[in-house]
Amino acid sequence: MNQSILCPICEKRKPEAEFKPFCSKRCADVDLSRWLSDGYVISGSESEDADDTPSGDPVQRGDD
Repeated sequence: MNQSILCPICEKRKPEAEFKPFCSKRCADVDLSRWLSDGYVISGSESEDADDTPSGDPVQRGDD
């Protein structure tokens, strides 16, 4: 049973792919570029994001 993969970027079918789930390095790089340039977003509520933000107090490093 030989299953082919469907590339999520270019939608080409390939019987095997070194860069699964992508058909090529180019498509893998396109996907990475979209993540790095905020082309993709993971949705969440504002309150979830607020928990990760610092309180505004400066951090004391102890090497002053």
